[in-house]
Amino acid sequence: MKRFGIIGFGRFGQLAATHLRDHFTVVVHDSRDVAEDATRVGVATATLEDVAASDVVMLAVPVQAIEGTLAAVAPHVRPGALVVDVASVKMLPARWMAEALPDSVDIVATHPLFGPQSARRGLAGQPLVVCPVRGERHHRVAEFGRKLGLKVSITSAEEHDREMAYVQALTHLIGRTLVNVRIPDEELKTDSYQHLLELCALIGDDSEELFFAIQNLNPFAGEITQQFIGEANGLLARALNAGNRSAAD
Repeated sequence: MKRFGIIGFGRFGQLAATHLRDHFTVVVHDSRDVAEDATRVGVATATLEDVAASDVVMLAVPVQAIEGTLAAVAPHVRPGALVVDVASVKMLPARWMAEALPDSVDIVATHPLFGPQSARRGLAGQPLVVCPVRGERHHRVAEFGRKLGLKVSITSAEEHDREMAYVQALTHLIGRTLVNVRIPDEELKTDSYQHLLELCALIGDDSEELFFAIQNLNPFAGEITQQFIGEANGLLARALNAGNRSAAD
């Protein structure tokens, strides 16, 4: 059985290990002590060097930590290995991996568009984006994802980030704002308001670190979010003007 190393054993690393342990010998490493978490999930811990020498290496660290992690991992990745990431943005991690890892290593950038909350009932139908970076093994990654029941899309890192500027950056801006406002679960509510509550529930446990990465490290996010803020302010200004006119009449 091939060895699958996961570097970063937070919420997503644990979710991944849970679904991969029946297909690989999974070993994990984190900067903190995760022995108790690893035992609970049913996988083994190892040193960074040992995990980096696996057949497949998954970088499940925050986007902001990927460059530093690659510097530590690169000397220990064996020729012929496959390295994947699971970051929410793709252009920067794809470039960082291509620059830092030896030419003998295949690279696939991936983005699971789900987390522990949305996958609590299983992986079936959950979306996974696969972006080729180096080598041809993105086809095998996609095939394996489909075997797990995932809905797999293969695209470029640039196209991914363009779409995620709407799908993720805009959604998380709205959702995080509503979480901070603490909108209540009112008895008198519409279906649309219920959808807002569900959005808050989905992203409420996400870290600010993830939010900052989605907003700051996607090169297309700023234009979309600023357009949204400008439109919202414009609509409110028009509503205020209309109200003032009505009062004057």
